[in-house]
Amino acid sequence: MLTKRIIPCLDVRDGRVVKGTNFKGLRDVNSPVELARYYSSCGADELVFYDITASAEGRKLFTDVLRETASNVFIPLTVGGGINTVDDFARVLGCGADKVSVNSGAIRNPSLIGEAARLYGDQCVVLSADVKRVDGGFRVFARGGRDDTGLEAVEWIRRCVDSGAGEVVLNSIDTDGVKNGFDLEMLDAVCSAVNVPVIASGGAGNIGHFIELFREVPRVDAGLAASVFHFGEVGIPELKAEMLRNGIPARPAGPAAANL
Repeated sequence: MLTKRIIPCLDVRDGRVVKGTNFKGLRDVNSPVELARYYSSCGADELVFYDITASAEGRKLFTDVLRETASNVFIPLTVGGGINTVDDFARVLGCGADKVSVNSGAIRNPSLIGEAARLYGDQCVVLSADVKRVDGGFRVFARGGRDDTGLEAVEWIRRCVDSGAGEVVLNSIDTDGVKNGFDLEMLDAVCSAVNVPVIASGGAGNIGHFIELFREVPRVDAGLAASVFHFGEVGIPELKAEMLRNGIPARPAGPAAANL
């Protein structure tokens, strides 16, 4: 079994990290720069930085906050929000990102993934899919979970991977912020359909949920979470120690950072 990654997510609005439930009710958490420095020091394998209102507001991602955040991170950084053209890929990569996450931009222009993959390589292109159950099926949503696209999620994700997406972040809107566990059914369906790394997002409430994730859906490559890390409910060193105790391979964590 390959090493499983633990990835904190920084949802950024107006230069601050925020968190809500089911993509709603956002509340202020902290500075993305401070959180990035903290997670980089205490054992996170990667970081994801989303400018969560860029697409909905029809603007480009805030590059000043991104540059400062990237300069404080010494682990891979994936960045998304308002990515609509290959020029947006270039701009974000130029600010220090290692990978670029695209969601609504690919829905509007499906050729974007292939164009970006040809220019920057599949490993740089991450598909972020916001998915919710509708009438018993999995449906793709756009603009930060606001708009039902009508696209069937598993087929859409398969098409994007075939076009050149080298990784998938599967965001379950149903479980986001609820803290009752990851959406194992949805994750299993997607992992069965593609042959690229799949990152589970939405639902983590405690260490046991990560253990359950990797045991029940062994093809998942990583667990991503926000509030349980931001509010100290789950410590990354403790999580990784428990993973190793349960036979789940993990990169050793660094020393726990000082409290924020």
